[in-house]
Amino acid sequence: MSWVALTSGGKDSILAVQKAIDAGMQVTHLVTVVPENTESYMFHSANLKAVSVMAKRCGAEYVEIKSKGVKEQEVEDLEKGLVTLGVEGIIVGAIESEYQRSRVAAVCDRLGLKLFAPLWKMDPLTLMHEVVSRLDAVIVVCAADGLGDNVLGKKIDEKLIDVLLSVHKSRRIHLAGEGGEYESLVLNAPCFSEPIHCSELKFSYQGLRGEVMIDRFW
Repeated sequence: MSWVALTSGGKDSILAVQKAIDAGMQVTHLVTVVPENTESYMFHSANLKAVSVMAKRCGAEYVEIKSKGVKEQEVEDLEKGLVTLGVEGIIVGAIESEYQRSRVAAVCDRLGLKLFAPLWKMDPLTLMHEVVSRLDAVIVVCAADGLGDNVLGKKIDEKLIDVLLSVHKSRRIHLAGEGGEYESLVLNAPCFSEPIHCSELKFSYQGLRGEVMIDRFW
């Protein structure tokens, strides 16, 4: 049975891919929806060029789906892009967002596909410890009060979890960033044949939003 993974290259979707592979599932495609709208309800937009390299590292085919990132229409764009792939199931890294999970589940129902969401309702702190132990990931977007230079561009490790816990307690952010408080990028995972290499990290801030921009991945 072949599976497609929806991924922006972040910790949650790549950890879901890793768990699928651990379970003996055949992940044949990594699919990225590229939204024009950086405020997309469904999909991230930062450093998506990394995903094609990740697909090569995983021995999977890379598929890019363009979308204007308009609410609900972007789900239709995803569905149209999946129709021709010939897979039997979709892997997602949703943790608590019913908005995201329910829409992908509806796409699965319409296309007759199975849904694998191994992180669903997982305890956020347990998840973050697993990210630290299994992945090499950095924070590439922060978009919440209390997050900035203290996390942006930094590797997710036990020290950074402590920082996130502190902000979680004082500002009530979601520890794993499920509410869009931050986004991450995975540079290495057990399923990668070798780490992802990248050019210099460039930092940009606009209001509460900080972003690491990376020009090239290989």
